[in-house]
Amino acid sequence: MQTGSYILPHRVLFNRWLALLSWFLLSTVGALTHLSSGTFNNFRVFRSVFFHALQGTSLYAAYPAEHADINLYGPVFSLVIAPFALLPPQVGAMVWVLANAALLLYAITTLPVPRAWQVAIVLLCAHELMINSTWFQSNALVASCLLLGYSFTRREREWAALFFIMLATFFKVYGIVGLCFFAFSPHKARFLAWAVIWSAVLFLAPALLMGINGLLRAYPEWARTLAEKSARNTGPGNLYQNVSVMGMAHRIFGLEALGDLWILAPAGLLFLSQFAQRRYLPDLRLQLYILASLLISVVIFSNGAESPTYIIAVPGICLWYILQPPSRRVNLFFGVVLILTTFAYSDLLGSWVRSHLMRPYSLKALAPFATWLVILVQVHRRQFLLANLPQDPERLQRAIA
Repeated sequence: MQTGSYILPHRVLFNRWLALLSWFLLSTVGALTHLSSGTFNNFRVFRSVFFHALQGTSLYAAYPAEHADINLYGPVFSLVIAPFALLPPQVGAMVWVLANAALLLYAITTLPVPRAWQVAIVLLCAHELMINSTWFQSNALVASCLLLGYSFTRREREWAALFFIMLATFFKVYGIVGLCFFAFSPHKARFLAWAVIWSAVLFLAPALLMGINGLLRAYPEWARTLAEKSARNTGPGNLYQNVSVMGMAHRIFGLEALGDLWILAPAGLLFLSQFAQRRYLPDLRLQLYILASLLISVVIFSNGAESPTYIIAVPGICLWYILQPPSRRVNLFFGVVLILTTFAYSDLLGSWVRSHLMRPYSLKALAPFATWLVILVQVHRRQFLLANLPQDPERLQRAIA
């Protein structure tokens, strides 16, 4: 298949109808599997946030009569979840899953790459989205916010970009990484101004439900809850959390005493080193490499990462893949990465692989970590200049129209 003079492998990857069918069908089947058995605890936690905000009760206390686990999201989530909480629980859960899928689909279509490549990203991410949907998680929403934050920054619509970046930040703190797109904005002052405006609006908005006094109590509670959860994530028996580089270091090499900062500090410096290519920061090719790096790193360097969190990282991996000049070596590397990241936690490779290899050693982070290192090397060697993108801006716009 060809887009302009660029030959793209694997014709099936660019079938729009197959991509859409896989995207929504897999998510629907995954969600219905749990809905039919009544196991949709995460959504029960989410919807309770809205009602507790209305009632003026704690958003972060345990409510064992209503659900297991506790809320970990910021107060603004009480407004995000409101339309879904007002529906009957099972209906609300299903609409929540489909709304997350639809928003992420839209976010991918805003990326400044040819339409065929957007279709390929959707198809390649469909199975990972199903994993997220099966657990009714909000990670697809975070991924959408980061992608839209970049796309709108690229389009010089900072008011929209900062809305999505700060929305993600105010209900899941690591959304703040989207502020890195500041480096890509030609309107630095406007970018910062909208960051301040939306921060103020989203900080205060939950007061519409809980009042200002309730809001001011909620933020310190949220901070304490996150600190306590972070400590639990690194516990030796919690194999469902810390699916990260730190988790691998702890569980493979027995480095439980190694503080996360020993990994996070070098990783942060390595990530920021990509912005040293100042001459090329306006270049779309470098921006897309850094976007891919950001989507991966925000997951693999979070001790709160779970298997469903990788719906944020996998679009980054797929974006990196479609930017590569086609070659068998790249196809083989990507195929291994996709299998180890998204299929090894499913039943496609058998429950033994998941239960005895992937989960006990947090190995879902391994292939994304390898991809992230490849991206760093390519950025510093300026291999992004060879990215598989049309060089003519007008031609690119026709390709993505």
